[in-house]
This record gives sequence, structure tokens and C-alpha cells, in this order.
Amino acid sequence: MITSATDSPLDDVEFLARSEHRVDALDALARRPQSRTRLRELTGVSRSTIGRTLREFEDRHWIRRDGQQYEATQLGAFVASGMRDVIGRFETERKLRDVWQWLPFEEDGFTIEMALDAVVTVAETDDPYRPINRFESLLRETDRLRFVGFDLALLEPCRDELAQRIVDRMETEIIDPPSVARYILTTYPEHCSGPRESGNLTVRLHDDLPPYGIAIFDRRIAISGLNPESGTVRVLIDTDIPAAREWAESMYDSCRRESQPLALETTAE
Repeated sequence: MITSATDSPLDDVEFLARSEHRVDALDALARRPQSRTRLRELTGVSRSTIGRTLREFEDRHWIRRDGQQYEATQLGAFVASGMRDVIGRFETERKLRDVWQWLPFEEDGFTIEMALDAVVTVAETDDPYRPINRFESLLRETDRLRFVGFDLALLEPCRDELAQRIVDRMETEIIDPPSVARYILTTYPEHCSGPRESGNLTVRLHDDLPPYGIAIFDRRIAISGLNPESGTVRVLIDTDIPAAREWAESMYDSCRRESQPLALETTAE
């Protein structure tokens, strides 16, 4: 096929995006050779549709045929990889679109790329505790927890799970605003006594924390976004992307350097 001078790259993007099966077919061919029958099974389209799609791929030199098998050329694999990236970006944007305002801003060093492939758990009207339930599941999978930020809305509902995990030797360090630390110590003394006596809990105080929470687990990091008007957890995103972990570690270390250990007299204030 000879590309016309009037053709635009957007024409090829539109060609692929207009039918989901085309993206799936090219992606499958980029991974390994496939037969027509197998492509029909993978895409769920008719024999005539998959035949037309393969001819259009061949016209663009995206695939080659070897007997009954088709496989992607380097050009086709390049296009398939690019489409996966584009679709992944739009999937991430759609998940974050309505909750981005409660997450770290770019000036804090956090980027949308750090949320690629993240698990995004949003509170819904019929399930407002979804982010908290996700956080609890991450607690059960870690032997060490570090948390900094406004944690009351996130940690208070899972105080039983958190206290038990700390008593069961989960090494935990939490950096709190002084007012939050005082509230927890005075409101839930029975939940605090066991963890503090275990030697597995360290609480530090900081007067100027970011308006979101950062949790660092063994293998993942999580960011909790709060709605300041309702004081509820609106979203929790968690990921194992190295760049996101590096950001979380840096933010945590910065806050820790500026924090002070919880003094015993704080309990009595």
C-alpha cells in the first residue's frame, strides 16, 4: 500500500480505535503468530470481519503471512505497543478523572505516570468504605508499615485490624499532627495500649503535613485522598511502580526529619 499525501497518522489511529477487535488482533499478533481461527476466538468477530481486518493489516505492512499463520512485523509490533500505551494512559485518566483533586499535586513531585497500572479504589455512594477495605487488605500483606499524613479518616475505621497487626509484630511508624495523636490516644486507649507496649509502634508528631496520606508497605505504596469538606477517604491508589515508591520514600523521609517523637506527656494533655 502506498500512503497518500493526504493521509494522516490520525487516520491509522482512527482505523484501529474504531473497532476494539482490531487493537486486540494486532496485540495478539505482536505477542505470537496466530491463525485466523484463533484470532476469531480471541476477538469474537465473524470470519469475514477478521479476514477484512487481516487484509487491512497486510496493506499497512503491519503483519506477514506464513502458511496458515499470521504474525506482526516490526512495524506492526511498534504500533501495537504504542496503542497499548495510549489505551493504558486513557484508562488511568478515566479512573483518576473525578478524584485527582484529592491526590498529590505536581508541585509535590507526584506525576500521573506514577499512577499507571495502579489499583485505584474510589468510594461509591453504595460502598463508601471501599478505599478503607482496600487499605486493610494491604495491611494483611505487609510486615512493616510507615504512614504520614492526615490518617484519622483512614485508620480509625480499621483500628481493630491495625492494632492486632501491630501486636502481631508488624513494625509500624506513624507521623501524625499533634491534635490527631491526642484524639486517638484519648479516644481509643484500649487500642493504643497493646501496640505501644509491644514495642512495634512508633508515633511521631508534625505540625504541617500534606493534605493526603502516604502509606509505605513492604511491596507497595498507597496514597489516600481525603475530601476536606466531609472528612472522608475519597480514593486510595496503590502501586508497586519503583518511581512511585521512590517519591513516597522521599516525602516520608522529609516529613520524618521535621517531626518529633511522641512524648509520654502528650497522652495526658
